[in-house]
Amino acid sequence: MIHNKYWQAFFALSPIIIFFIIMLGYFLFIFSILSNIPELEQTHDGPPELVFQWVGQFMIMIFLVILLSIASLVFFIVHALQNPNLKQGHTLLLWILLFIFVSGLGQLIYWIVEIVGKRGQNEKLEQSH
Repeated sequence: MIHNKYWQAFFALSPIIIFFIIMLGYFLFIFSILSNIPELEQTHDGPPELVFQWVGQFMIMIFLVILLSIASLVFFIVHALQNPNLKQGHTLLLWILLFIFVSGLGQLIYWIVEIVGKRGQNEKLEQSH
């Protein structure tokens, strides 16, 4: 699973894409509320508890993004530990610190530089072992 290019792309791209989709939905929700304030003040059809339902759904989505980000972090730390190109010097430590402190962007940069950029080189190393 660590060397599967589809899982690598999924764990590199999905946390960032899902985060931006959720933030777009959040801003559209806020914009729709703010643009309809006069209409919402005049009509009291729905109970106010509906707002808490929307907030609950938003919090569930944020929780899922956090779980996906943690899974991505663990996936790429394990991949970096198994990467033979990172054995010399302090590059392994630098990548792990980048994963931790820059979160989703660190995994995306690692995927582009170390996996996609060196795909042919890594396949030759795996075939020789």
